[in-house]
Amino acid sequence: MCNCKKPYYITTAIAYTSGKPHIGNTYEIVLADSIARFKRQQGFDVFFQTGTDEHGQKIENKAEAAGITPKEFVDGVAGQIKDIWDLMNTSYDKFVRTTDTYHEEQVQKIFQKLYEKGDIYKGFYEGLYCTPCESFFTPSQLVDGKCPDCGGEVQPAKEEAYFLKLSNYTDRLIEHIKAHPEFIQPESRKNEMMNNFLLPGLSDLCVSRTSFKWGIPVNFDSKHVVYVWLDALSNYITGLGYDVDGNHGEKYNKYWPADLHLIGKDILRFHTIYWPIMLMALDIPLPKQVFGHPWLLQGEGKMSKSKGNVLYADELVSYFGVDAVRYFVLHEMPFDNDGVITWELMVERMNSDLANTLGNLVNRTISMSNKYFDGVVRNAGVKEPVDEELKELAVKTCDKVVAKMEQLRVADALTEIFTLFKRCNKYIDETMPWALAKEENKKERLETVLYNLVESITIGASLLKSFMPETSERILAQLNTDLREIVALKEFGLYPDGNKVTKTPEILFARLDMKEVLEKVEAQKAAEKVAESVGEETKEQESGKKEAVIDLPAKDEITYNDFVKMQFQVGEIIACEEVPKSKKLLCSKVKIGSQVKQIVSGIKAYYTPEQMVGKKVMVLVNLKPAKLAGILSEGMLLCAEDENGDLALMVPEKDMTPGAEIC
Repeated sequence: MCNCKKPYYITTAIAYTSGKPHIGNTYEIVLADSIARFKRQQGFDVFFQTGTDEHGQKIENKAEAAGITPKEFVDGVAGQIKDIWDLMNTSYDKFVRTTDTYHEEQVQKIFQKLYEKGDIYKGFYEGLYCTPCESFFTPSQLVDGKCPDCGGEVQPAKEEAYFLKLSNYTDRLIEHIKAHPEFIQPESRKNEMMNNFLLPGLSDLCVSRTSFKWGIPVNFDSKHVVYVWLDALSNYITGLGYDVDGNHGEKYNKYWPADLHLIGKDILRFHTIYWPIMLMALDIPLPKQVFGHPWLLQGEGKMSKSKGNVLYADELVSYFGVDAVRYFVLHEMPFDNDGVITWELMVERMNSDLANTLGNLVNRTISMSNKYFDGVVRNAGVKEPVDEELKELAVKTCDKVVAKMEQLRVADALTEIFTLFKRCNKYIDETMPWALAKEENKKERLETVLYNLVESITIGASLLKSFMPETSERILAQLNTDLREIVALKEFGLYPDGNKVTKTPEILFARLDMKEVLEKVEAQKAAEKVAESVGEETKEQESGKKEAVIDLPAKDEITYNDFVKMQFQVGEIIACEEVPKSKKLLCSKVKIGSQVKQIVSGIKAYYTPEQMVGKKVMVLVNLKPAKLAGILSEGMLLCAEDENGDLALMVPEKDMTPGAEIC
């Protein structure tokens, strides 16, 4: 008899390495993880892939401004993203990066194959370009004159480019969507793609760029790099070992086509139109389903650094713990409407659902088992009508959760589990174990009541595993029992008769004081503002005018040992010139003590070479040398950046000798 498990392949959108992901980005990986874990619990052979999207003009610009190479920049951010995914206890099987050598090689092969087939051709693109989204738009696609995806500014642009002939496959894609109504979910997203894009007709897709270099080169045309979306979308097959020449890896043969692409609703067009057409052109089967999840909003609006309303997963975890944050983002997100996250809502859920409903239930049940029977749990079989409602709900909860998960209604699945926990609490109130304990002839009835509670909690905790894995394990450990497979959750009475629960119950979730939490948050924000505005008050007093304050999201704390590894010294610029063919770079010769270092900086828009010469500047001396625009840079000049993106060199207040240590 074959024991082969049915394969199940789930992916998230790969995170763009422009900066630290906020809690709205983190929601997607937690959502995917809950689905992947549940499928494993159902017996599927799951492959769960996530990763990072690391090419594009925005990355090139940020790296240049930081004075490091794009690869160094994305290495740092990719590590930060992976750390947060790991912090949130996500069980991905592969973390793919678009700078992986295998991926880059296959993207070049894909581009060339489509070009040789005639599905890609060279032309010119003229339109309105959004740098953050790396997308061209026509005037009619703009919203209030701005990018329809991110709301940012767009700029006129014209350049030579290669295009993918979408029209070759549009009719075929329309027919596929009609024949497979489950392909795009929710239904509202499918209607949006059909009515707004496919049925009116598609313009051919720009798939290369010439205005920047940080991308995968088109191997037969060195002026061009592959457009980020063709590059990024291909990760779903290259990460499995897809090979254009047909020498596919074992995982590709096993797991493709994907069962589920889980993505944000803002990038649905790329995944349900451009990606399927790319696959059709490559003669590859289409994924079975693309789900465009809603956004997690902070208060009333979408999270954005420019709005100053960004929350980060590690910040929330420091207050509430990993599983509480997982519970909140999963429970508060409706199926097809945006969810809201605030500090107040987090505290409310922590207290009502986690501390009261779940934590108090487990604590009371274990405490009563120890108080009345030294922790031994027995089913004496003394039944009363009140038991049946609890038992019936317990054995039906599994099917309800499975049904919700089949529809990807994860929030509703969690609600079903907590409905069982709430019913357990009601059962305690109905049966009043403390009253039964006072009557000797009610001992067996009390044993039965506590058994029913322990059994019901075991069923609920086993179902909770996919959503709150650590909490599930902690509950089952206290009950001294094992996780049950899905098939074993439809029968009541499997908890071993005579088993003994833990002696001292553990507090799963502590209640929080709303006022204290909010005061702590405000104090933290105030401290960050004070730290960032050091020296600004003096300048305001001297200038007699109030200046704006810039608040940045806090980075991870470092130790003093981390700080002392960095060597800062005063340097004197003795020569400076423009970097040929660069719009942003200046190359300075900087005297630091008896040495002269060559430092390349992205400050050409703010200083002329003549203005640079003679300045005393602050220098990070021991930064690993890197080549920028082909020129070796041996350090970094420290600058400040205002709210408009303007830069100013940091200079010592007094006339200091070159080489003086900054400490």
